[in-house]
Amino acid sequence: MGSPVDEPELTTLEAAIAAVMLNLEPGDVVTYGEVAEEAGFPGRGRAVGRFLKHHDGYPWWRVVNSVGRLVPHNERKQTELLHSEGIDVTDGRIRM
Repeated sequence: MGSPVDEPELTTLEAAIAAVMLNLEPGDVVTYGEVAEEAGFPGRGRAVGRFLKHHDGYPWWRVVNSVGRLVPHNERKQTELLHSEGIDVTDGRIRM
């Protein structure tokens, strides 16, 4: 996984998302919408998903959808990473 420091120039939106993501600590779990809101771009939750898909080095496993569902096709890895941080996952979801 690459380092956020190695990122090419980011857009204003991407830089804001990156800042929020880098401030998440082990055990934190947030929704895509919460990241967007905290970044100053309410309603841009899908942009958060796109950012995480295309940029390595950020704790993507700490982000779930609005009902606590894990990232599609990465549920096993996300569950392992969340468990390692003390987060319970049941049936592909966390309790929000």
